[in-house]
Amino acid sequence: MQPQGASSFTRMIKKFIDKLLGKTSGKKPGKFGQREDVPASVHGINPKLVDQRALDVVTTLQQAGFEAYIVGGAVRDLLLGLRPKDFDVATNATPEQVKNLFRRAFIIGRRFRIVHVIYGRGREHEVIEVSTMRAYLDSADAEQVAGNERTSKGELAGMKHAVDASGRVLRDNVWGPIEQDAARRDFTINAMYYDPGTQVVVDFHHGIRDAKNRTLRMIGDAATRYREDPVRIIRAVRFGAKLSGLGFSFDAKTLAPLASSRNLLADVPQSRLFDEMLKLLQTGHALASIEQLKSTGLNTGIYPLLDVVVERGEDPFVKLALQDTDRRVSEGKPVAPSFLLACVLWADVRQGWERRLKPRGNQRPPTPFAALQDAVDEVFDARIGDVSGRGKLGTDMREIWLMQPRFDKRVGSGPFSLAEQPRFRAGFDFLRLRAQTGEADEELAHWWETFSMADDDHRQDMVDAQRKAAQPKGAGGTGKARRVKKTDADHPAAAQPEQPDQPEADPRWRSTEGEASPPAPRTAPARSYGSAFAPDSETADGDDDEGMSTPQAGDDGAAAPAKKRRRRRRKPAGGGGASGAGDSGPAPAGE
Repeated sequence: MQPQGASSFTRMIKKFIDKLLGKTSGKKPGKFGQREDVPASVHGINPKLVDQRALDVVTTLQQAGFEAYIVGGAVRDLLLGLRPKDFDVATNATPEQVKNLFRRAFIIGRRFRIVHVIYGRGREHEVIEVSTMRAYLDSADAEQVAGNERTSKGELAGMKHAVDASGRVLRDNVWGPIEQDAARRDFTINAMYYDPGTQVVVDFHHGIRDAKNRTLRMIGDAATRYREDPVRIIRAVRFGAKLSGLGFSFDAKTLAPLASSRNLLADVPQSRLFDEMLKLLQTGHALASIEQLKSTGLNTGIYPLLDVVVERGEDPFVKLALQDTDRRVSEGKPVAPSFLLACVLWADVRQGWERRLKPRGNQRPPTPFAALQDAVDEVFDARIGDVSGRGKLGTDMREIWLMQPRFDKRVGSGPFSLAEQPRFRAGFDFLRLRAQTGEADEELAHWWETFSMADDDHRQDMVDAQRKAAQPKGAGGTGKARRVKKTDADHPAAAQPEQPDQPEADPRWRSTEGEASPPAPRTAPARSYGSAFAPDSETADGDDDEGMSTPQAGDDGAAAPAKKRRRRRRKPAGGGGASGAGDSGPAPAGE
């Protein structure tokens, strides 16, 4: 039997040797956890769910002599039997080494330098994100800057590991081994590494156990991890919302400091918060994210625009938009943040629009389109600011809003040009949601849906039908005013009573040859030298003549050709004969 002192000395020697060799006890995990290689027979991942392009990236890196694994949420989804939408790869190759191995690879980021390996082109392209394994460094060992990401860009230019005064990590580009890379990740279920070649899962923090127990657990002290990167607060909500349908819930120690840490978000750049908000609403679990924010006490104070979304989450119009976004994501269809945010802020735009159109005393209100533009500008200044309101997202939102009054016009060339707009589909979907909530006419939404899918001939028929429907119907009909021509049956001249028949000839009027001249017809005045160049309007003198003419004396005393008179007969001046005398005959046409 070995003496007790000798046994204690042996254990101490063994512990000292293990420490020198960097070994950890099999019973008690070290600071960076305990590595466990889990075979396929235990984890049960179906290799057919692994994307071929992610497999190509891992294989290329391994063939070049580097370590490479599929990591993060993709491993979690594979463990749950789900097909991941995105695949991330971790390797011990530097970003420059990764870039040199692939034809289309780009190094991005400043805080965390990563590589995007791109396959395909256009909308069908896929990005495999490759990150270099990082060292786990204590914030006390990092370089400190007095300001933040916005105010200390010059200082941060040459730093690899830097924190601000609150301990938030601003730079983290120090490479390290796999166990340290796992320790610096946030949740245990996101800290597993899968080698598709050997089908082994490397687990340091019991991620497989937590996945089976449906537990969301933060690695290390939760309060410290939130302080290192406050955006983890928003990510925790997003993971909780995404996995709540599968029965996941937060570990008590992870949940406790969540709400009380929200004040740390005040130092995060607004652009980063804006991007995290969009991720929260566009991952296919927008409604669940709102419920998660409420249940964790984070319904206010994260980001002003997100506060509006949560506040209006039960509004019928906004709720329909959130449901529509979740549906499109589940169907694999693209979603645009501009559409969802346009729906969230439409109530503000509509109220401002209506307010501007109300008459204010003797002041003339602006045109509806100008009033709408002013209302849109007001909403951007109040709700969006300069984060994305002046970029493409803001432009798309404006087009969706300004398109709405144009849907009311369904005649002329307007419908054809509107249907060719790049954002027409988004604008129509917006109109469709308005119709579903009773704000717009359902017949209008149905008309535009049919018009958008019809060929050119059918479209023209639809526009013609709208034009005819807008014309007056009978005497009491209502419709758009049109110009009435003289030849139209409803012209006022066509309604005048017919004139009585004129006598065939009047002996009081004689021609120059001494023959009786019949009176000029009402509709065709006599074209003689004296009247051929004078329009009828110039001969009227305002008297109610009846269609007879008054003789005019020429220079030679002969009777000049008669001018047309209308309405009332008048006796010629100087008795019944022609006045004046002369030898030269009728006056020439030019006189």
